[in-house]
Amino acid sequence: MLEKRAYDLFMQNMIKGTSHLALGQEAIAAGFGLAMQTGDYTFCTYRGHNHTLVRGVSMTEILGELMGNASGLMRGKGGSMHLTSVKHNVMGSYAIIGAHLTIANGAAWSAQYRGTDQVAVCFFGDGTTNIGAFHEALNFAVIWKLPIVFVCENNLYMEYTSIYDVTAVEHPAADRASAYGLEPVLIDGNDVDVVYRTAMRALDLARKGGGPSLIEAQTYRHGGHSRADPGKYRPDEEVQAWLAKDPIPSYRQRLLQLGIGESEIKKIEDETKAQVDAATETARNAPPTPLELAEKDLWADGGSAWRN
Repeated sequence: MLEKRAYDLFMQNMIKGTSHLALGQEAIAAGFGLAMQTGDYTFCTYRGHNHTLVRGVSMTEILGELMGNASGLMRGKGGSMHLTSVKHNVMGSYAIIGAHLTIANGAAWSAQYRGTDQVAVCFFGDGTTNIGAFHEALNFAVIWKLPIVFVCENNLYMEYTSIYDVTAVEHPAADRASAYGLEPVLIDGNDVDVVYRTAMRALDLARKGGGPSLIEAQTYRHGGHSRADPGKYRPDEEVQAWLAKDPIPSYRQRLLQLGIGESEIKKIEDETKAQVDAATETARNAPPTPLELAEKDLWADGGSAWRN
């Protein structure tokens, strides 16, 4: 609902800059978000709204940041592609493909060095598997036996290009795991129960000193790569087949089969819609970011004076 609202606000010209929605990919963020402990680190891509939300950041802060005003998580200075909340251990949404894998290694090494039980979880797209940083990060994570979980959100497309057109193996992450001595893990990324159980095993392994894991979660983005992409390069039959696998209605049906009443599910939906509506109004009516913040958080001391 939050991602749909972000799309609606963009169509109303309320969202500043570009945005990359994760409609259709919610199960990966939800499954891992529930499995992770408070102290664990999240590193994600520019498609990071879901991952930020599940770590406890408010809807108002996310929508406000997308709208670029003072109610935003970063006071409107980061926008959709750079959501970061150190308070919630959301250590950044990264626009440079593959850049955050090595940074996540650093966070994992820090936890290892300090002797904590924290785990770094690094989410990235399928295209990242053809980037040098992917291989470098995996290599060192294994060598140093770092407490980190690498999660490839394989939505089949690198922006506009099918991952299968430019990759030598069928499964871009899982088929490369054995090259680094890791177990190949390939899962249905649209089944939140499967994601949760897989996350729990990988996190437990890392927490106990067992080293890294590499998980490939197969999923699909419902829309184009970003706001400017209508996604017409994808075959209609492929899109329809994946829309039928939407993780949210699928899980709704599972809850009904497990005996959760329709009225209880409807109550959750109504409460969620009310939260999204309230967050939207708060963010929409927030004041613009004060001009004096333009140079804040740019330099080591919070200002530019020391450089002049």
